[in-house]
Amino acid sequence: MPKVIEWINPSSEDIVWKYPSEEIEWGSQLIVHEFEVAVFYRDGKVYDVFGAGRHTLTTLNLPLITKVLSPIAGFDRIPFRSTVIFVSLKQFKGKFGGNTQTTELAPLQFHGTYWFKVNDANLFVNEIIGGQSLFDTESLNNFLRGYFNEGLIKLLSKYSIVDVFTNLDRVSSEVNARLQEEFKRIGLDLLDVKFEGVDTSDDWRQRIFWIKQTGSASYVMQMDTAKQVAKELSKSPGAAVGAGVAIIPPIMYPPPAQQPSPTQATQAQPPPPPQQTTPQFVKCPYCGYSFVPVNARFCPQCGAKLKWCPNGHLIALDAKFCPICGAEIKEEQK
Repeated sequence: MPKVIEWINPSSEDIVWKYPSEEIEWGSQLIVHEFEVAVFYRDGKVYDVFGAGRHTLTTLNLPLITKVLSPIAGFDRIPFRSTVIFVSLKQFKGKFGGNTQTTELAPLQFHGTYWFKVNDANLFVNEIIGGQSLFDTESLNNFLRGYFNEGLIKLLSKYSIVDVFTNLDRVSSEVNARLQEEFKRIGLDLLDVKFEGVDTSDDWRQRIFWIKQTGSASYVMQMDTAKQVAKELSKSPGAAVGAGVAIIPPIMYPPPAQQPSPTQATQAQPPPPPQQTTPQFVKCPYCGYSFVPVNARFCPQCGAKLKWCPNGHLIALDAKFCPICGAEIKEEQK
């Protein structure tokens, strides 16, 4: 009775399965189910690939292995050696997560899910399954997770922290497109990528908040510089009067507006916008509640502690100077 070679009852998570015996008899029945392929792997490379159906193994449907064995007299009457690898062509998902740095060297943690399927079983088995000796799904998933993370870390390091946090959908689409090329190199189709969480340090979270409030990254960097200068001056009381007065105010000036060209200057200028009254309420930076009274010490919605400059601008709790008007924040105002 001919031997039957078949992948019986694979689970929904199984990507690959290796037939346990490498001794293959001529005339064996190879059964390949729908959404599967069976790959004959020998001597470090793929020889013959079978799609769905019932196949009787003969010299006719194993042409590449037959060519290798043909110098052996009577080869078609004795078993031959080959690894038979079944590969599922269904869609699978994997998890990713790791740490990297953005263009500003801000720490970035990320995690999410990606979806993929085998597109070229010949290439996939040559490059990964046989090439890496990954003959079980668990080992293969670990390899693919590392492969995905490595590519993603390189790509995210080319984005700014503001891009990642304010344009995550666009970043996700661009990352997906670039990683697709990396997956094609190993015979896979990367179908989709979904970020389920991104995070950074407390300091960088605060900077992102102020960049979104002011619309100027350079202005927030000025504020950070002023903090460092103030910290250094505080170590030298004698220098605080002379150097502090000379250095800190220029740092806190907002970036100069761009001067119009002579051509632009001659064009009619639109009338200035009407003056706006001072707002009586502001938005809480922690919970987003829109009716926080100006100069309130705590948010009436979430109870978060708030801090204001002498001119009524909402500022960070550890700020030494107001990023809006440049006012110095004294200890008793905290």
